[in-house]
Amino acid sequence: MPGSPSAPDGSERPPRSTRRRLGGAVVLLVLVLLFFLPWWTLFAAGTGRPFPVLVAGTAVFACWLVSFPFLMAAGHGRRRSDRAARVADATLGAVWVLFTWSVLGGLVHLALIALGIGGAGRARSIAMGVAVVSAALLAWGHYEAMRVPRVKRLDVHVPRLGGRLDGTRVVVLADTHFGPIDRAGWSERVAEAVNALDADVVVHAGDIADGTPAQRRGQSAPLGTIRSRLAKVYVTGNHEYFGEAQGWLDRMAELGWEPLHNRHVVVERGGDHLVLAGVDDVTAESSGLAGHRANLRGALAGADPGRPVLLVAHQPKYVEQAAAAGIDLQVSGHTHGGQIWPFNFLVRIDQPVVHGLSRHGERTRLYTSRGTGFWGPPFRVFAPSEITLLTLRPGDGPGATT
Repeated sequence: MPGSPSAPDGSERPPRSTRRRLGGAVVLLVLVLLFFLPWWTLFAAGTGRPFPVLVAGTAVFACWLVSFPFLMAAGHGRRRSDRAARVADATLGAVWVLFTWSVLGGLVHLALIALGIGGAGRARSIAMGVAVVSAALLAWGHYEAMRVPRVKRLDVHVPRLGGRLDGTRVVVLADTHFGPIDRAGWSERVAEAVNALDADVVVHAGDIADGTPAQRRGQSAPLGTIRSRLAKVYVTGNHEYFGEAQGWLDRMAELGWEPLHNRHVVVERGGDHLVLAGVDDVTAESSGLAGHRANLRGALAGADPGRPVLLVAHQPKYVEQAAAAGIDLQVSGHTHGGQIWPFNFLVRIDQPVVHGLSRHGERTRLYTSRGTGFWGPPFRVFAPSEITLLTLRPGDGPGATT
């Protein structure tokens, strides 16, 4: 077709309108499958439901499916209606859990058929099990999402760290995602928990909020009460680029944090130094916002190459560039540890690590936080949130490898 853009191999790509239609068809197919399988498991599939129950269940799922795209568009599109977002996000979490356990229930059903166990009531028992497990996980997952995160403590060895910096306490926050649910009280309790850790350095590794600084001013205000001995530093995550990334950099500076917008600061104790560097999120350049892109060279400009470097980069996959540059320790978030199992397996397709400490190349350690808050669905299932306390130690101690 004349005028069609070419793919890297020289072949012609489909027109943009065609690609959009194909993408829309795939999204629609996935969406229908997410809703269809739970409906089939709970109300059809040989469960023998009375006809009125089948009709009512079908109507509920049909309305749920039809309304969901409109709620998502109203909640996360240009209008950014917090009320619509709350309903859409809760729907997404609930249907994901129902879908997951419907799949597992279907596998159990097939195994029972193969073994000749259960008889006529087998399908109804499976449906009841899926409903009970899903309801329990959603209730527990909501509690896990809304509570103040537990503190995860870990020693991290940094071979080039000077002896006088031995025991430096670095507290990591990530993915607070202040959003449609007003969590100002939660934010205050998180700040209190951080202050109780008596940190030398506090890091916020990005995805501070969904929305603008003006919309989330009350929720972000408690970050201004967080204390540290040496520094409080912040980098942008990908979600800042859905709103006002520069506005969030300015807001964090207003709250007393050092925004590491492709720059670094140096902290010192007893003559030993540690470089704290930060880069914009890897999606920054595609946002079109002038001056925003992940620029490690710029972040390290002027830094003494003999000093150890702690790099804050929102996404773990930036560790490839960090390792190539000989960074000592990278701190990241972004993955949420999967947030709702088994989404962690899909996260692993895009990121080298889902959570925890890992080693990359000869020198570079990476710590990936499960995140302090949650995005979207107010649930955390088998992926607990965390406030992380990293205690830095000199020497080449134990560390996981990938």
